[in-house]
Amino acid sequence: MPILQNGSTRIRYEEAGSGFPMLVLPGGGLNATVENLGHAGSFNPLVEFASTHHVVALDIRNANDGQTIGPLEPEKGWDQFTDDQLALADHLGFDKFVVTGFCIGGPLIWNLIRRAPDRVVAAILGHPSGFRPEKPDLFYQNNINGWAPKFLESRKDVTLEMVERFLTKMYRSNPDFVFTVDRDFVRNCDIPLLIMPDDVAAHPFACAMETARLSPSAEVSIYPWREPSGHMEIALRHTQSFLKAHTPV
Repeated sequence: MPILQNGSTRIRYEEAGSGFPMLVLPGGGLNATVENLGHAGSFNPLVEFASTHHVVALDIRNANDGQTIGPLEPEKGWDQFTDDQLALADHLGFDKFVVTGFCIGGPLIWNLIRRAPDRVVAAILGHPSGFRPEKPDLFYQNNINGWAPKFLESRKDVTLEMVERFLTKMYRSNPDFVFTVDRDFVRNCDIPLLIMPDDVAAHPFACAMETARLSPSAEVSIYPWREPSGHMEIALRHTQSFLKAHTPV
């Protein structure tokens, strides 16, 4: 797998196909890696879109089973991941690109749009993460108990206090909606979006649909679309038509 050394961060990524650039943000929360693509009833853009796009996917920084490794920057929170995405796009010469993201990729797409609105031409949000009022501390607790212990074992330069500040910045400093932007931002975002909802604890249907209602340029896929619903083929046809309509020639 190719590696980009960007300062003190080592970014591992994978490429497939040719054509207009597509940046892919895998799912799996803070353990999101390229290997997660296509698992858990979803689809793999490196396979599905390689005939029409230059598809590039990267491990999220500091995933326990990933190879993108860099400093933990508690005060930056979500922005450290966006830094890696934009550094990779710059390295590959992607001035403008489509972005496809799953799970944690939903908030990350919104942060990418906030940081680089003129570079994202369209976005597909597959089973996006979002805030669920009846489980307000879900993501902090999942990560402090699930991701953090193994990460701390492997990184003697990081303390539990740093991890707590990092997760607080991500999930407790703005505990609402999609975490990285507010509703007014979504209302004023005219970038074409395809929302592909799910409805498990970390992927609330209500939040995905509120995003779709607020965004002036959003479409919504069939629901449920993830296997074993039997609707994957229909959902993939929708993604292909969406990309054909919104990918520059």
